[in-house]
Amino acid sequence: MNAGTDGATSSPLDEAALASADLATLRERIDGIDRHIQQLISERAQYAAHVGRAKGPLAAAVDYYRPERESQVLRRVVDRNDGPLGDDVLVRLFREIMSACLAQQEPLKIGFLGPEGTHSQQAVFRHFGHSVHGLPLASIEEVFQEVASRSADFGIVPVENSTQGTIQSTLDMFLTSPLKICGEVELRIHQHLLSRSGRIEDIERVYSHPQSFAQCKAWLREHLPRAEAVPVSSNAEAARRARNADDAAAIAGESAGTVYGLKRVAGPIEDRPDNTTRFLVLGRELFPSSGHDRTSLLVFVNDQPGALHHVLAPFARHGLSMSRIESRPGHTGRWQYAFFIDIAGHVDEPAMRAALDELAPYAREVKVLGSYPVAIA
Repeated sequence: MNAGTDGATSSPLDEAALASADLATLRERIDGIDRHIQQLISERAQYAAHVGRAKGPLAAAVDYYRPERESQVLRRVVDRNDGPLGDDVLVRLFREIMSACLAQQEPLKIGFLGPEGTHSQQAVFRHFGHSVHGLPLASIEEVFQEVASRSADFGIVPVENSTQGTIQSTLDMFLTSPLKICGEVELRIHQHLLSRSGRIEDIERVYSHPQSFAQCKAWLREHLPRAEAVPVSSNAEAARRARNADDAAAIAGESAGTVYGLKRVAGPIEDRPDNTTRFLVLGRELFPSSGHDRTSLLVFVNDQPGALHHVLAPFARHGLSMSRIESRPGHTGRWQYAFFIDIAGHVDEPAMRAALDELAPYAREVKVLGSYPVAIA
């Protein structure tokens, strides 16, 4: 249904009438729709405030945030969408509305790998919207620490890239951290060559994160074979350094160029057009099922023949799909390993519970890292 000029709903669009309408009439209709949208957003915000009060005197903003509820709302947005706007556009709009409504209580504090302008910051905005307070931190380890100490409500850390694989430092933190995974973000990564002058012929050295160098190595080999590659802690740090000299450049996202006043020399320059990084949302508790979830496990196996087979077989028997498995040194002794496993489903579902019960005799320890909604567009 569509809004009329008086803010009320009207009948479906009459394409013939629209085709014959003049510019002034069309603009008048749009103004009426805008007024109605604004009225509905205000009404939604009022209901959100009442929901907060209905929950009682909670301690902080983090107590009001429910990722499973947000996931359900956004999936319904996608299911209802008949165009002409794409699913990603509508998801972004509704996420910002929910972000603003939640911030009426108090903005969430989100830790991320800084400084400002990193892809991790983009992942924060993609998952939580812009009505949050971002905390740029110096390392992945510090993101974990700030969430664990309650200085941040949640954190976002990269865990794997579609072309370069796993970020090992993130997995290693889960070996000892008490934090839980309560969400995931998939972000298409576009790398750009940025510099102060904007001229490729000036460039003698390039700053970037090692992962970004690896994602752009073919382009660099062809276009800047003699330039010195200088690895730094983040792409935003690369942009910060590149702004100080005309003979320096950075590989980073466009947002870093905006933050640090750099010009785009070339881009996108990533070697693969489907270059995507998956981020994990860190929290301090498990959340209920959204109906479309993933469970991440950390399994320390007993040293016996067929140990890995015994660990994986229960999931197959109960019809649970495994999307990822990776081993890391377990830090519990020499040649001891832990397996990170991603399984479709929520830990509270009967099939998952039964599978976990069956693998217990073959594992020294099973740690549920999180059950969380699968990433939405």
